[in-house]
Amino acid sequence: MRLLAFLVLVGLGLYGAGVLALAFGQRHLLYPGAWMAMPPAAAPAGTETLILTTSDGQRLHALWRPPRPGCGVVVSFHGNASRPEPHARRFAEGPWRRGGWGVLAPAYRGYPGSTGDPSEAGLIRDGLAAYAAATERAPGAPILLHGHSLGSAVAVAVGERVTPLGLYLEAPFDSLSHLARLRYPLVPTGWLLADTYRSDQRIAAGTAPVLIVQGQDDPVVPAKLARRLADAAGPRATFDLIPGDHVSILGHADGQVEARFRAGFKDTCEAPALAVQAP
Repeated sequence: MRLLAFLVLVGLGLYGAGVLALAFGQRHLLYPGAWMAMPPAAAPAGTETLILTTSDGQRLHALWRPPRPGCGVVVSFHGNASRPEPHARRFAEGPWRRGGWGVLAPAYRGYPGSTGDPSEAGLIRDGLAAYAAATERAPGAPILLHGHSLGSAVAVAVGERVTPLGLYLEAPFDSLSHLARLRYPLVPTGWLLADTYRSDQRIAAGTAPVLIVQGQDDPVVPAKLARRLADAAGPRATFDLIPGDHVSILGHADGQVEARFRAGFKDTCEAPALAVQAP
């Protein structure tokens, strides 16, 4: 019996130590891109580097490409282990470039090139600063909010506070609380989690159309969490479950999404200049 009691105490001690480690290290787990070393990344062709200032004085690295007159802007928020360069490149090329779109892609506070430390409240301020910067640089332009994974939660939070053209979400979750419960079922995440990202509550308050793309084989965000977010948005949401994982789905629906949202400003969007042929 003494041995059993000793083993129980050891088990409880290890469990408590594990919970404490998660409690104090949770933001390192949630925002790995802010802590891990990343090689320098050049600005994609056609974009320029900006420094954005947030409402609480942080300075954010961001990439910008202006839209053609009368066209829209994609404000894109990257995932928790990523950076803005891939999304800036993506939205500056292909159907987005042909459709006249501009792009603004910020790096969250604490991520390479930006000051501060990441948190839910901080990333929402970062998102609002990016939205404000896009409206300042392209006055009157319709703005489509895009986010991948954690970035989808930022896009939803910004969309609750402003009136975007729409939300384009790839591999989103309904809440970080729900995702954490699935990942750590034996941990009391209800009171442990500092950043909850309740996108399900925030998206219900919006009015803009929502298009969600989710991989059916996503090992990071189970498809049922993306489905729950679509349900929370109601009839204004379109849910597209496709083959693929957390990353391979990126850009899969770009042609469809670009055409759908460009329809909202096609009458004002200036056509691209035609090349002049030499006689």
